[in-house]
Amino acid sequence: MGEMRAILEERIQAWLDDDDSAVEYAEQVEGRWAVRVRQETRDATTIWFTIGERSLWYEAYMFPVGDGSSVVFRQALVRNSRSWRVFFALDSEGGLVLRGRLPAGLVTMAELDFVLGEVYETVEIAFRPMLRSLLEEREKSS
Repeated sequence: MGEMRAILEERIQAWLDDDDSAVEYAEQVEGRWAVRVRQETRDATTIWFTIGERSLWYEAYMFPVGDGSSVVFRQALVRNSRSWRVFFALDSEGGLVLRGRLPAGLVTMAELDFVLGEVYETVEIAFRPMLRSLLEEREKSS
């Protein structure tokens, strides 16, 4: 657990120190790290990193989905088959999130770069089309 923490903290600091990095802010909140990443399709995405005993978990909130969003759920499932490090899921409040986890032995500086990049890319590719589908579906049901 201590080694994962040290690697994560070193990587976060390197992201913050890099002028070319999309990471604009990071802080530790209640035992988790919040890393805010600038995006093109929306202002920013916050990735929450949680260190467990045997793995590192990460999650990024997309938007609230609610009931009856079959088109968005279908898109999420199709996109899940294309992802390597992140997958779409629902949080406890019904919001669409990106999640993933790494076993302790795979937590490296390079792998964290891949995680950050895949979350960034997935938001860039999926956010607008999925949100548009959600809004169209809600409009039809109104």
